[in-house]
Amino acid sequence: MASKTLLVAQREYLDNVRTKTFWLGILAFPAIFALAIGIGWVMNKTKAQQPYAVLDLTESGLGTRIEANARANDRIASLRRFASEQGVPEAKLAPLDAIDLTDPATLLLQLRDLEGAVTAEADPQQTARFERMVESLAAKYRFEPLAALGAEHGSAAEREQVLREHVRSGRLFAYFVLAGDPVADATQLGYVSNNLTDNALSEWYGGAATRVVRKLRLAAAQIAPETARHIQESIHFRPRRVAADGSLEDVKDEQKANKFAPVVFVYLLWIAVFTAAQMLLTNTVEEKSNRIIEVLLSSVSPGQLMAGKIWGIGATGLTLILSWAVCGLVGVHFGVQAVPKLAEWNLAEIVGDPLYLTSFVGYFLSGYLLFAAILVAIGSVCNSLKEAQNLLQPVFLLLMIPLFAMIPVVQEPNGLMARVFTYIPLYTPFAMMNRASGPPPAWEYAATTVLILFSVWFAFKAAGRIFRVGVLMTGNPPRLKEILSWLRAS
Repeated sequence: MASKTLLVAQREYLDNVRTKTFWLGILAFPAIFALAIGIGWVMNKTKAQQPYAVLDLTESGLGTRIEANARANDRIASLRRFASEQGVPEAKLAPLDAIDLTDPATLLLQLRDLEGAVTAEADPQQTARFERMVESLAAKYRFEPLAALGAEHGSAAEREQVLREHVRSGRLFAYFVLAGDPVADATQLGYVSNNLTDNALSEWYGGAATRVVRKLRLAAAQIAPETARHIQESIHFRPRRVAADGSLEDVKDEQKANKFAPVVFVYLLWIAVFTAAQMLLTNTVEEKSNRIIEVLLSSVSPGQLMAGKIWGIGATGLTLILSWAVCGLVGVHFGVQAVPKLAEWNLAEIVGDPLYLTSFVGYFLSGYLLFAAILVAIGSVCNSLKEAQNLLQPVFLLLMIPLFAMIPVVQEPNGLMARVFTYIPLYTPFAMMNRASGPPPAWEYAATTVLILFSVWFAFKAAGRIFRVGVLMTGNPPRLKEILSWLRAS
């Protein structure tokens, strides 16, 4: 019996892996995944420059200060990032806090002196990269002087009318209106743009306006800058965790990434289980409708045929997973080279973590076998793919629930809802994979292993009884009452 089951499994496996379409399908998912990330990254990098103008009607000429503040803030952000990458001590950046961001006359001079001190110890290539970082930020938004737009002279209404025409024609992405005395009343400030979805320019310029107006308000109230910073200082708790030896250690970004890694693994597990199980369903229905199954049953028993099909498609699923793992490691390798900051998250270690990979394979097999038994039973009573798709909808809805529960479970891996999902056999593989970062206590691994093995055994037994009768039936599909009578039959 075992040899015939193995022959059926071998046939199912080779029929799939020998085809070019199978390998194209395997590579399609990581290719689409990489393409989606790459397109988003490229589109962000190649985003069109947004030209803007400022109609400054304030007596103090606030627009000049805001513009200088916005540009200086970008340079400061680039400098802090560069210093962090180069390992420059935070103390060396202390003069940044003393720079007056509201004084256009000395602002950039002070900032360039500090940039020179920080980049002096870096090699020329790194210094050039810093300049490119600054230039890329500066290129996102282009300030258009009113003189270049023909809106330098005339009444406020006439100049704004000119700016409106430039927005309508597309020469300007947007323009800002600074009116009244924003230090006393900021309700007369305006932002005009026909793009209602991209608020990046408004937030960037608004942040600079906030910093400048806040500084002027503090001066008007005669509040010392040091006092203001102390009052406005945000409270941040230093994240730490208890290590295995009982000591405290700081929480790093890569540790947080490691805790959320199961979400990605569960998503891939869901796709792998559903893909393999649906492949089995399609295969069963096609062979039944083409009468190939009748030929096969002349050589093997229904039980051997069903088991062989399930194990053969299961081996196909494992090939799918192995291919994805290789693509994942290759993708991480090249991704870290393209975006060096990703190296801090230790993605290669997460993707290649033996705990995650072993759990992934084990839970794929258990989840696949459980759903495969259900779908092979469905396929055996259907005469066409259309009938099978109609019966597949309830199973698909059941499979959607683990996706909705991914984030809540990973946030509280040992919470009540996580435990409830763990002991529902259909969701046990997904819940336990999702809880891997917890991790659950050892007894839960043992209990869920027994539970899932019993559930697979029961599902195989029930599916075998349905498959034995349904696979040879033709005509109208059986009713639920009839299928239940097959389950009660010995």
